[in-house]
Amino acid sequence: MGKPSGHWLQAIAVTIAMAFGVCGPSVAAGADAPAFQLARLDADPVPARVLSGEFEDRFKPGARKAVIREEADQPRWWRLTATSAVSRAGQPQLVVSSPYLTVIETWRPGEALPVRRALIGQGMDGLHAPRALVVPLPDGLRAGQSLYLRVDGRGASVPMRVAIQPEAEVHRADLVHVAWRSAVLVSLLVLAVLSLGFWIGIRERSYAYLMATLLAQVGYLATMGGELRVWPAAAEVFGTDPRTVRLFALLAIIAGNFFIGSYLELRTRQPRVQRILDGCSLAAAVLLAVTFALGARWVSLVGNVVVLVIAGTVVVATVRAIRQGFSTARLLLLSWLPLAVMVTLRVGELLGGWVNPPWMAHALPAAMAFSGLVVTIGLAEQLQQLRRDRDHASRMASYDALTGASSRPAIEEQLKTAVRDAHRLDRPLSVVFFDIDRFKQINDVHGHRIGDQCLRIIALRTRNRLRTYDQMGRYGGDELVVVLPDTEQHEALGVAENLRSAVNCRPLSMDGVVLEASLSIGVAQLQQGETAEQLLERADAALYASKAAGRDRVSGSTRITGTHKALPTKEVVS
Repeated sequence: MGKPSGHWLQAIAVTIAMAFGVCGPSVAAGADAPAFQLARLDADPVPARVLSGEFEDRFKPGARKAVIREEADQPRWWRLTATSAVSRAGQPQLVVSSPYLTVIETWRPGEALPVRRALIGQGMDGLHAPRALVVPLPDGLRAGQSLYLRVDGRGASVPMRVAIQPEAEVHRADLVHVAWRSAVLVSLLVLAVLSLGFWIGIRERSYAYLMATLLAQVGYLATMGGELRVWPAAAEVFGTDPRTVRLFALLAIIAGNFFIGSYLELRTRQPRVQRILDGCSLAAAVLLAVTFALGARWVSLVGNVVVLVIAGTVVVATVRAIRQGFSTARLLLLSWLPLAVMVTLRVGELLGGWVNPPWMAHALPAAMAFSGLVVTIGLAEQLQQLRRDRDHASRMASYDALTGASSRPAIEEQLKTAVRDAHRLDRPLSVVFFDIDRFKQINDVHGHRIGDQCLRIIALRTRNRLRTYDQMGRYGGDELVVVLPDTEQHEALGVAENLRSAVNCRPLSMDGVVLEASLSIGVAQLQQGETAEQLLERADAALYASKAAGRDRVSGSTRITGTHKALPTKEVVS
């Protein structure tokens, strides 16, 4: 594969720009300074005691402004206090983004019962996209007034942005989210189906590994983002357990490592790098077993570290492959870099290093789709190269490199096909078999280089006297066979005379050497019930009859009561 052109680099810029441009306006309110303060209570007392104000002095300021992050194994309480009035105009909504498995119960001012929200199960809100949990605030908030949230992270430590937005803005953000996520998930599924088709069609393992990687990514995004709630049965099985998303993430790691190793041929080209990826795959497999056997939360921590190791290893491996002249690696690097950057930012967030900007919610899935698209294109180009190589090898096997005529296996197969068709359609078929007179003497006196040029020129002269549907092949040495469909013997004898005269009509001139050349030719017509081998045997016998009669002549073969004889038809005196 050649060097990727500039439009691929532009595609990366467009992808990132779309993430900023499309997603930016929909989350602008959440990115601005919020009109509230968050405080956390590291306990889970009964709601009546919290609402009565008994624990007000035990609430601590949130670690990050406008961000809720649940790392405890049990539910905790959060207090949202308005620093300025939130007008009821515009129908304000409390929006908690990227909730994943989190269940939130919200007590609004003056209400004794909470509003429960979750992406799946009890409290699921079918009016909004699964990008966030949305609680209406019909009366707004007065300055200093508080909301109380009981947050159950269900063992998933995911940072969640909190914002108060007008209902119209929430709906606009929902539409953008649904359109964006649908495009990404459908793209990944389509690429997976294409990979499956290529794998079935050509049995190239790279496509199987790519398909598994893409499907695992779809599973990860659908379970993490809440899209599984479209299928309630699947949502109940896969959408309420943090081990499920770890399962898809670890499967994506293992399948991706197999794909990269196969795509870059690391086992032979960079065995040390392959061993690193094998170690990461083994670690992922162990984590996969642990997460289902024990359900340990530290699996996510170790898994994220493994992801960072893989990201760096793949970048190094692709750069080294490019330096080694492995052009296929260019597309892999092009597809991997945006994904590696987005994955690193996401892992850093999950590890508690920082909180990513809101557009990351769409940039990471977009990077996955972009990576899958570029890699699929790279594999398709690789497939085209394999097909070109196969066609070239097939051509090399079917044609004689010296004369340009068909090779012996090819002309034999063509003759068998012509014989079958002639018998089936009851059509005539003739064969012309010829060689160059005293060709061994030419090689002995002038050398094989002159002999090769002599053979090449004679093949060219004779082929130019044939019809477009006649077939000529080199049978061996200086012997050539011509298959003449729909041709009776008397017509074939005329064709043979044309071939003979095309050679002896003028001398051959090669590198200052001028040679007289001539042909001895045998002709035979297919008889009823005769095989291709028998037909060729009679033509060969006629050829030897021409040799015995003095060379530079054409002889025809006639079958007589189970045997055959060759009759010379014409002799040309030099």
